[in-house]
Amino acid sequence: MADETLLDRVRRLREQGGSPKQIAKQLGIRPADATALVRRLATQQTSDDPADRALLGCWINQSWSVGLGMDQAPVTWAALDPLGKDASSSSGFANILLVRQDRASRVAACGYLVDVYCLGIKNSVGPVGMSLGKVDDFVRDYYSAYDEPPVSIPIEVAQALVHGGAAYAKELGFEPHADFAAAAPYLGVPDEPSPIRFGRDGKPFYISGPYDNPRDVIATLEANVGTGNYNIMTHV
Repeated sequence: MADETLLDRVRRLREQGGSPKQIAKQLGIRPADATALVRRLATQQTSDDPADRALLGCWINQSWSVGLGMDQAPVTWAALDPLGKDASSSSGFANILLVRQDRASRVAACGYLVDVYCLGIKNSVGPVGMSLGKVDDFVRDYYSAYDEPPVSIPIEVAQALVHGGAAYAKELGFEPHADFAAAAPYLGVPDEPSPIRFGRDGKPFYISGPYDNPRDVIATLEANVGTGNYNIMTHV
């Protein structure tokens, strides 16, 4: 049995509450070897770098890619969005949730709401600790405001959207939400700059939210990109 396959089976049995002795019996290995694997697993799960911990799931709302430039991204990325060609009320926003292993029976969830057209990281949640059995309910609640269920995405897509969206917003004069600092370590940093072109059809597009100050946002856009180089949609 390959080492990583064996370690993955140990991880699953530990998540089910198995002791080293029980794991040894189920896997047909010596108790001492099972104990060593459990210790190795614990070391991985409590790594100083949260991004190195096992990723248990990563999700995003549908319609996240509408208006984005995806031609330089891997062809599989656009296919991850079933509603990528259909504008909706959630277009312009990538709401990402990820869950990583924390301790043997605990996980940590982090959320990132990214305005991919203009403002970058508008909100961030976590890390929120919970038992593995609570994850499905947490995911359901996190996306309860959406008409369509979330879809799974690779961590590389999440990193490209969050860090790329933040970099784009910074060029326009906007900083990430203050809570992003706590959740950022769980996301990790991509190896390369984001291949996604942000803005709607390549141009900043500000959609006002209930907690925004539209005058301040417009003033910032005027100062950094100039009149005629951005579009806005404000809600009365």
